[in-house]
Formats: sequence, C-alpha cells, structure tokens
Amino acid sequence: MYILGISAFYHDSAACLLKDGEIIAAAQEERFTRIKHDQAFPINAINFCLNFAKIDISQIEYIAFYDKPLLKFERILETHLAFAPKGIASFIKALPLWIKKKLWIRELIKNELKYDGKILFPEHHLSHAASAFFPSPFDEAAFITMDGVGEWATTSYGIGEGNKIELQGDIQFPHSLGLLYSAFTYYTGFRVNSGEYKIMGLAPYGKPIYKDLIYNNLIDVNEDGSFKMNMKYFDYSVGLKMTSNKFHKLFGGPPRKPESVLTQKEMDLARSIQEVTEEIVLKIAKYVSQETKKKNLCLAGGVALNCVANGKLLRSGLFDNIWIQPAAGDAGGAIGCALAVWHLHLKNSRSVNKNDSMKGCYLGPEFSESFIENFLRENDYKYKKMNQDLLLDKVTDFINDGKVIGWFNGRMEFGPRALGARSIIGDARSSKMQKTMNLKIKYRESFRPFAPSVLAEKISDYFDINTVSPYMLLVANVKKEKQIRMSNEQSGYFGLDQLNIVRSDIPAVTHVDYSARIQSVNSQTNPRYHKLISRFDEKFGTAVIVNTSFNVRGEPIVCTPEDAYRCFMRTEMDYLVLGNFILAKQDQAKLKSDSNWQKEFQLD
Repeated sequence: MYILGISAFYHDSAACLLKDGEIIAAAQEERFTRIKHDQAFPINAINFCLNFAKIDISQIEYIAFYDKPLLKFERILETHLAFAPKGIASFIKALPLWIKKKLWIRELIKNELKYDGKILFPEHHLSHAASAFFPSPFDEAAFITMDGVGEWATTSYGIGEGNKIELQGDIQFPHSLGLLYSAFTYYTGFRVNSGEYKIMGLAPYGKPIYKDLIYNNLIDVNEDGSFKMNMKYFDYSVGLKMTSNKFHKLFGGPPRKPESVLTQKEMDLARSIQEVTEEIVLKIAKYVSQETKKKNLCLAGGVALNCVANGKLLRSGLFDNIWIQPAAGDAGGAIGCALAVWHLHLKNSRSVNKNDSMKGCYLGPEFSESFIENFLRENDYKYKKMNQDLLLDKVTDFINDGKVIGWFNGRMEFGPRALGARSIIGDARSSKMQKTMNLKIKYRESFRPFAPSVLAEKISDYFDINTVSPYMLLVANVKKEKQIRMSNEQSGYFGLDQLNIVRSDIPAVTHVDYSARIQSVNSQTNPRYHKLISRFDEKFGTAVIVNTSFNVRGEPIVCTPEDAYRCFMRTEMDYLVLGNFILAKQDQAKLKSDSNWQKEFQLD
C-alpha cells in the first residue's frame, strides 16, 4: 500500500511517500523550484516520490494533508473578529487566498494530481506528534510539539505507545513560544520562518540583559511551563508585522533594518530570548516527565530545531533518551500525516528500528554515475574519474591543505540540514576556515557557526556528549582537553570581537561559547561519508571535519549535479566532488551570463 503525505501553503512545502508503512522517499519543493522555503503545492516533490517508487498516482491508496484547513480558517476568522476593527487590512489581504485556494485543498489535490482516491486531514500538531514518535527508536515515549501555530495549538504534549498516539494537553494561539522567538527574529532584522537559527547563532555574542523585560512584560510563565503572552506587544495575531509599537518602545526603538550593521543590542536581544526559550522548554519538559512518567522523549515542531535548547534538555537528565524529528518544521508534517494515516487511521502495527526509521534522512533524489558523466561530457566540463579509494585519498589531502570542497554524493537529505550528501566540507583544525567559508563560499554573516561532522564512534572523544547526534540537532561543548583557554585580554572581548579567537584544536567548528552543533556520522546510513572522515582520521589524526550545507545565502541546498556545478562556480570553492568525479576550479571555464550573481548575495 502506498500513502502520500503532503505539507503546503505556509512554508517549506514537502511530500513523503510510504510503502507499507515504510518511509521510502521525501523531499521539499524548494529543492526543485530553487525558491527558498517554497510554500507552493509540492508538485515537483510529489512527482519525485512517484518516480522513485516507479508508480503513478492511481496506485496511491491514501493522500494525507498535514493540517485541517477549515479549522485553521476558523482560527483566523475568530481572531480577527475578536480584535476588530484592528487588523482589517491583513484580513482583507489574506481572504482572497483562502477563498480561492486554501479552503479547497481537497479539490486542489484532486485537480493537480488527477486523483480520485481518499484524502485525509490529520490536525497539524497530530502530524508533528506522529512525525516525532512513529519514526523514533522507542516502543513508548512522551512527546512534545512546539511551533508557531497549527490550527489553534502552538504547543502540545502526550504519549506514544506502539501504534497509538494520545494528545494530553496543549497551549493555544495566540500564545506561542515559536511566535515569541520569531518576533525577536523580526525585531533584530532577520526573516521570520527563515532567520531563527541566526538568532541562535548570534546569542553567544551577547548578554541576557533583556530577560527581565521579557518576563515582566511579554510573557507570563507558570512552573509547569504553560504561559500566556501580553498581546499588546505583538501584532502577528491580526497585523502585517510581528511586533507592535509598544514592543518597539519597550526595547528602545524600531526593528533593525535587514542587512544593516549588527550592534551589541541585537546580540543581547538574541541571548535574552534564547535563554527565555531554553528555560520555558525545560519547564515544559519537566512537567511532561512528571505527568507521563516516560523515560523517552520525542520532539517535533519548529522550536525543536533549536539545538541549543535540545542540548540543555538532554543534559538536564529529565529523560533518559531524546529523539528529535530531523525535519521538525512543517516539511516534516508530510511524514507525520502519512504515518498518522498508516498507524492511527488504518491501525497498522509498528516495527521499531533501533536507530530510527528515517534512514539517516537520505530520502531525496540520487543521480547515477552515468547520469553525472553524461552531464559533465555534454557541457564539456573538465573532470577526473576515480575509484573510491583514490578519490578518498585525494579529497582528504585537499582538506588537509586547507581547500574547500563541494561534496555531492548519494540521495539528497530531507529537512533543513546537509548531512554529508549535499555538503560543503573543509578542515575543522583551520583557524581561518570559518571566515573563509562564511565570506567567500556562503556569502553570509561572519558570526554564523559551522557544524562538525564526527565519526559516531568517536563523538565522545571530541565533545561532552554521551549519545549520537545524527541530524545535527544537539549542541554540546568541545571537550575540556581539546579547548584552548583565552588570555586575560581575550576574555575581556565582547560582541563580534570574540569571533577570531582560537578556542580549541578544532576552531572552525567551535563557537564562541566553546559549543558545537554536532553531526555524528554513521557507517550504515552514509558509508562513503564515514569512510572519508575515517580516512582523514587515519592520515591526519582528526576524526572531525567541517560540514555546511551546499548552497549560498538565499538559495536552497543543491539537488542536482547542475545545481552543484553552478554553486561551485559561483563561489570560491576549490574542488567539486560529484560521486566518483572530481572537478578542480582552476580547470573550469567561467560561467556565462553570471557576472552579477555575487552582488545579489554579497554582504555589505
């Protein structure tokens, strides 16, 4: 039996295909359209899933959509009525889209796909809960889902056991931890539903001097983690922006203009909201632990992508084990709604994989050796073909020499993180690598940290963590013996002046607070990437390399060999590895009609 899961029309549209309950394919629409966070109906992602399984739409037994559009519209209508006449402009702007499209999802799916089968609509937070528990490695667990908003719920918790899920409580709109964090994303000049991870990365440069203002004015938090927000400070419930004039007055001025210079104020705001978020997450988790008596916890929803909070939750010891859906945001809703149909609607039993059922998140398109070679030959690109052993030797030498490599191998990752299939890699030991990658490769803010890819079996040799982190969703400190302590003069630095201080034996992946967002690499889910890092360790004595997503600021992660080649040529990467083929930048002719491309992404 095939079940197709779809998420669409908010951000990060995606599709997922189950075969007899097994996740066999999943992808985000943005990877095909090249529009970052594309919210359009995911026709390209759906077609990929069908093509991967070599089936057509008539063989799909059920289609699941990740939320209930009518219930969501009810919330929008009731909210605007409650605040009337305020917000009439945003309501008038939103209404045509709902009347023409969003209220008619069933008909839209039928028409777009020429489908006449069954279509089901699990609630948004049930889709998140299903995406958290059903693929997890646990027979039973508590779950917490936290995001901006679904239909009404913004946070929920409950229990998963076997093939069942029970929702036990929630917090409802407009009170939302995700939207609180997004309000600060907006106020500090970053894009909502896109720039939240920038706030997380910026936080260690600041001090939490605004925490009391947040607690005393914006949000009232109870000991059980439940909370209410003072909506006088926010405009998102009915307005066209996140924060109100009262918010701006409280924090001393209007929002920062995007792309303007970052000041200490933004860093302090980031630190303050990050700490508030962590504290609320820990209170919620403590309450859920007490209520459910479960030793395992599963997380999903956009807030679960806050890997700093996840790391603190892991270290709190409230739960013995934590598993986080790697596509925790709305894209993962496509997986959750499909699994909800398979287990909850059809009552099929569940088999538990001791690692998890996400297959390392390598669920997207893959390109054969012959496809890649034909692409290179047809375009007359200069390349060398190598067997795996020689290729690994060459690439590890390149890394050791300080080169930056585009690494394109196997099936594309599902979710927001590159995990060694569509990655840009480099030497974690280099004190210059972070700056080089940020400014010359990614064309993005200099403060943005990079993640380490480390052999799963050696993760505890480098980081203060006693579990694996396959999806780059946990933050832990670099081990004390790997750290380099700052001088008295350096310890007095603050803000971005802290950026270029070497803090460890692996400075390119060590953030200013000695932390790192870790990806542990498993020999079963990504054998070639594991062999690459193993070879680097054998030759140069370090089982860690830098891993960042294969894209530049403003673009989605690359999908095809063509996407990879264009990104390679538009940046200062030194080498591109496409499967068994290596391309050197110095051997390539310049791209045609591409001279203005860098100006669009170059930082001020």
